[in-house]
Amino acid sequence: MIHLEDRGPVALLTIHRPERRNALDHEALEQLLEAHAATGDARVVVLTGSDGHFCAGADLTGVEDAGFTDLLRRALATLRDDPRPHLAAVEGSALGAGTQLAIACDLRVATASARFGIPAARLGLLVDHWSVARLALLAGAGPARAMLVGAETYGGEEAHALGLVQRLGDLDAALGWADEIAALAPLTLAGLKLALNRLEMPVGRGEDPDVLAAWDRAWGSQDLQEGIAAFRERRRPVFHGR
Repeated sequence: MIHLEDRGPVALLTIHRPERRNALDHEALEQLLEAHAATGDARVVVLTGSDGHFCAGADLTGVEDAGFTDLLRRALATLRDDPRPHLAAVEGSALGAGTQLAIACDLRVATASARFGIPAARLGLLVDHWSVARLALLAGAGPARAMLVGAETYGGEEAHALGLVQRLGDLDAALGWADEIAALAPLTLAGLKLALNRLEMPVGRGEDPDVLAAWDRAWGSQDLQEGIAAFRERRRPVFHGR
């Protein structure tokens, strides 16, 4: 499900659930955390997906409650807080949790076919405060609002123009860049990553009590159950705000 390839100074993690477009469930997140812990002495970690997609988000056929988000937050924090550079190599769908994984990495390389978005409002879900802040810092406040409040998606070239994606290219291009970065000074890179991450602290990492209350309301709502039921039944949800 999560494949780890040792490429010397670069570790390649691949999400492999092609039958679900690499959507994540509890088991996939647990395996991702285990595989990441096994990356050993690699200086750079590259995260990608198999069979033409990065990650289509949460697998709503197996996600029933907010317990999934605890694992997702651990995975995002692991990518974010590890002192080594992390690159996301994105092709195809990078939606919901897929975009969250991509922005938790330090750099993103994407093909023109890539598609970024967090359409949580179509399902009654709510993403954590840190992900909202990170997306706004990377893509800009306007595009972030369009993605979150308007449930819009952006293609690879659009994301590159916004600065959400740093380079256009495929997995080989991402691995080539990772090899270049792996030859740079590790302590310098770790210090720079830490300094960049600290820039996010003023906008919060989810501690705001009003944001937490909104989180609890959304994840405990009837709308969430309606959104998941509609997804499974392949129909348009009808939300009532309760």
